[in-house]
Amino acid sequence: MNNKKIFFASDQHLGAPTPELSFPREKKFVQWLDTIKEEAEAIFLLGDLFDFWFEYKTVVPKGFVRVLGKLAEIRDSGIPIYFFTGNHDLWMHDYFEKELNIPVYHRPQEFTFSGKHFLIGHGDGLGPGDKGYKRMKKVFTNPFSKWLFRWLHPDVGVRLAQYLSVKNKLISGDSDVKFLGEENEWLVQYSKRKLESKHYDYFIFGHRHLPMQIKVGENATYINLGDWVGYFTYGVFDGETFELKEYKQI
Repeated sequence: MNNKKIFFASDQHLGAPTPELSFPREKKFVQWLDTIKEEAEAIFLLGDLFDFWFEYKTVVPKGFVRVLGKLAEIRDSGIPIYFFTGNHDLWMHDYFEKELNIPVYHRPQEFTFSGKHFLIGHGDGLGPGDKGYKRMKKVFTNPFSKWLFRWLHPDVGVRLAQYLSVKNKLISGDSDVKFLGEENEWLVQYSKRKLESKHYDYFIFGHRHLPMQIKVGENATYINLGDWVGYFTYGVFDGETFELKEYKQI
C-alpha cells in the first residue's frame, strides 16, 4: 500500500432535510475529502451519499456540485473511488461510472488489502431483521415501479421522493439510530453467518448511522461507519489496523 491508507465513509444524506440545511454538511464532507486525498490509496463511499437520487435517461437531481466536483478531481488524480448504493440512492445506475469513472456496486463486494479480507457494502436488507425495509425495497427495485416513476416529471418525482425520504422512517432510518444490543444487531448476525462459510477480517457497512466496532469472530470484526449527519465518523485502514475516527472541521 506504499504507506498510504484506505478511507471509508457512509451516510452523508446530502439534501436532507432540505438542500439549504444540508449545505454545511456537504462543505464539511468536501473538506474531509481534501484532507485525505494526499494519503489515500483508495476511498470507499458506502451509500446514502444523497438523501435521494434518481437517474432519468437525460436528467439527474439538481445540486451537489461541490461534492461531485471534488470526487471528480480526486478520481482524475488517479485515486480509486468505489461507490456502493444505499437505500436512498439505490436508483443510481451509470452516471457515476460515465461521468466520474467511479464504479457503482449494488451488493456487498469482497476486497483484499495487505492480506486482510474485507466484505464491504451499505448494509441495507441484510441479515435476519430490517423486514419492513426489505418489503419496501422489493417495491422500489421492481422494474415496473421504476418505469412508472420515470414517467413523472422530474419536478414532481424528485419533490415527492424527497418528501417521502425525510418523512418515512423505514426509508430515513430514524427508527434505527439506537444500539439494539449485539444479539439484535442484524448486521452483526449477518457477519457471523458469513463467517460460517468463509473467513473475513473485516465487515464494513453503513446504513445503521451508528459508529460501531464489534468482534464477530476470533480474528474478525464488524464495523459500522456511523454517519455524516450527527457523528461525522469515518474508517481508515493503514495496512495493519482499522480505526474509526471522527472528523473535526478545521
